Amino acid sequence: MNLKQNQLIKGYLNEDGKFERMPGKKQTKKVAVMLQCLAQQFELGKQYTEMEVNEILNRHHTFKDPATLRRLMLANKLFNRTVDGKSYWLTNENKEPNQ
Repeated sequence: MNLKQNQLIKGYLNEDGKFERMPGKKQTKKVAVMLQCLAQQFELGKQYTEMEVNEILNRHHTFKDPATLRRLMLANKLFNRTVDGKSYWLTNENKEPNQ
């Protein structure tokens, strides 16, 4: 993450570097940067169960909503999953958002 991206999301992080809240719906750049930060916690090429994804997301936010984060990561094409939802993985779309 670059300095400009860090500045965008710093108000959403607590002293431990965890996200305390979601940016508002109109804050699309901030949401994109937040999701990218979260995506960096996963390994490209590795498959995860839904439970593993939730555990990793929960380590990096405090507002207790891994389902919304997971859905946003899918909608933003950072993640893909099997039709039955049993397996998740990072996509090749996992790039830093435009500055």
